[in-house]
Amino acid sequence: MDQLQAIRAFTAVAGTGSFAEAGRRLRLSTSAISRGVAELEDALGILLLTRTTRSVRLTERGALYLESCRQILDDLDMATKRARGEDAIPHGLLTVTAPLVFGRLHVLPIVQALLAAHPALDIRLTLSDRNAHLVEDGIDAAIRIGELTDSGLIALRLGAVSPVLVANPAYLERRGMPDTPAELGEHDLIAFEGANGVNEWRFGASGKPVRIRPRLIVNSADAAIAAAESGIGIVRGLSYQIEDKVRAGKLSLLLGAYMPVASPVSLVYPQRRIGSANLNVFLDAVRNAFRAAPVRPASDWDF
Repeated sequence: MDQLQAIRAFTAVAGTGSFAEAGRRLRLSTSAISRGVAELEDALGILLLTRTTRSVRLTERGALYLESCRQILDDLDMATKRARGEDAIPHGLLTVTAPLVFGRLHVLPIVQALLAAHPALDIRLTLSDRNAHLVEDGIDAAIRIGELTDSGLIALRLGAVSPVLVANPAYLERRGMPDTPAELGEHDLIAFEGANGVNEWRFGASGKPVRIRPRLIVNSADAAIAAAESGIGIVRGLSYQIEDKVRAGKLSLLLGAYMPVASPVSLVYPQRRIGSANLNVFLDAVRNAFRAAPVRPASDWDF
């Protein structure tokens, strides 16, 4: 196996965690994949993968090498497409990730429109509240909520969101409206596991923590918001998750003056993907969608 094929084999094994699955993807036998990775390790003089009977994992040096390998393969793929004239139109796979609820509400409609408009384009949309590593996980673009820490990525600002507290109007009529965060201890609270802690909520520009004791803890923002809508208690979420329900009168805002500052929403992508027709068409669609329907913190709501 030549070096380029061996690099493809190694990248496939690292991505799938399996020699057999890598072989299926590359249409090679498992033994050929294993032999190619072994030859690559011999040529480099380092161990790229640790192998056990149950798992295959990257070594520390293997993880560093993988990033370079993926960039090499991406550059080669882009060069091939340019030579064939395929870079002028969206073609092949685009991989995108976004937070769970945000992706369902704001990214999935964009993806559906792109698939309808570009028959040669395929999209893998992963919805997760975990921030994936774009290069290591082979992701072309990601929606991030919060301040960005990875300076190696290019960022497109899409808007901002803010934490909000809400409850069903009937619940508030029955139990009363809290005037300060300290009064939340007198109420039934709903928390969800994820970005927000289940034992404390933060308030004010300084993010001062307030201990809470939820009566209901769930692992889904959708479920927590639905529970609040049904009148179980008070929930804390993000403005984009709740705006429609507040606008419809199903939920009411609480303690707005005490909520933390807004967080930016950004689309990030690796610099090496600049020039990709798939990414460019996605960027254009995202810009147009968020220009027409911006995401805003609760302080900017106009109702």
